[in-house]
Amino acid sequence: MILKYLIERRSWILLLFGLQGISLLIAYVDQALSFSSLLYMVGLNVLIIVCFLFVNYLKETRYYKSLLTWDHTYELGEIEGNATPFEQIVHHALQEQTLRYKQQIHTNVALLEQEKDELLAWIHEVKTPLTAMSLMLDRVDDISLKNELSYEWLRIHHLLDQQLHQKRIPFMKNDLVMGLVQLEDVFHLEIQGLRSWCIARGIGFELDFEVQQVVTDEKWLGFIVRQLLTNAVKYSTASDIVIRSYKDREKDKEMNKGENEESVKLSISDQGRGILEKDIPRIFDKGFTSSNGRQQGDASGVGLYLTKQVAAALNIQVDVSSVWGEGSTFTLTFSQRNKFLKVNGM
Repeated sequence: MILKYLIERRSWILLLFGLQGISLLIAYVDQALSFSSLLYMVGLNVLIIVCFLFVNYLKETRYYKSLLTWDHTYELGEIEGNATPFEQIVHHALQEQTLRYKQQIHTNVALLEQEKDELLAWIHEVKTPLTAMSLMLDRVDDISLKNELSYEWLRIHHLLDQQLHQKRIPFMKNDLVMGLVQLEDVFHLEIQGLRSWCIARGIGFELDFEVQQVVTDEKWLGFIVRQLLTNAVKYSTASDIVIRSYKDREKDKEMNKGENEESVKLSISDQGRGILEKDIPRIFDKGFTSSNGRQQGDASGVGLYLTKQVAAALNIQVDVSSVWGEGSTFTLTFSQRNKFLKVNGM
C-alpha cells in the first residue's frame, strides 16, 4: 500500500523535492546567499514534507484499505473512511451499484421462484394422466405391447420424478423427517415400482439385510435407492441385483477410535456392463453420461448427480467400484446415530 501511495502522489513528491533542489542550486550559484543556512532550511523542509506525506498516507489510505479487506458483500457499512470528496464519489457509486444489484437479484429470485412453482405445478398435473395411463395399460391384452408401453411409461414417470426432486433439493432441509427407517420396506416399495421393467429384462433381486434399520429420512432415501436401482436395471439383463446391508466394523474403528457405535453400509451390486475406470471419477458430475450412456443414447447425466446431492444433505457417503464387463457396486455409508444427530442438531 505504501508503494502504491507513493506512485499515486509521485507528481506532488517530485514537485516538492524538485523545489528544494532548485533552492540548493540557486544558493550554490549565488555567492551572496549562505549555502549552509539554505541547506539547513532545505533539510528542515524535507523533514516536514516526509512527516506530511506520512500523516496523509494514514489518512488517505484508510478508505482504500477498507476496500481491500472488504469481503465484497452487499453491506457497505464495513467500509470505513470516505471523508474526502473524491472518496465520497467512489462510495456513492458503490452504493448505487449495490442497490441496482440487489434489485436485480430480487427480481431474478422472484422469477426463479415463479418458474419453479410453475414447473412443480405442471409435474403434478402431468401425474394425473400418467396415473390414468397406468390403469389403461392394465387392460392391454397383448403382453409384448404391454411391456413396451409399460417401459416407456416408467421412463416418463422417472424423468418427472427426477425433475420434481431436482427442484426440491435446494429446500430439502425444510422437508427432512429424520428417524429409524426400515430398509426392507424402502426396497420392497422401489422394487415394486420397477417390477414390469425387471420382468421384461429378466432381472431378479437378492436381499440380505444384516442391519434392518438406519437413521435417515425415508422419502429421500427412497429417491436415492430409486436412482441406483434404475441404473442397475437399465444396464443389466438376465441377472440378479444383490442388495446387502452390514456393519462396517473395520472402518468404524479407524473413524471412531474405539467408540462403541458402528457405521452401516448398504451396497447395491449388479452384473451389468460396468463402468470404465476413466469414467468413475466423473459419474457424479452434472451432465456426465459416461461411455455407456453415449452408446445407448438415453442417459441424462442427472440421476447420479442428484443422488450425490441428496446423499450429501443426509450425511451419507456414496462410493462406487466397478469392473468393465462384470458389473458395478454402489455403496452407501450411513453415519452413526450419535454422530448424525450431532451434525443436524437433533
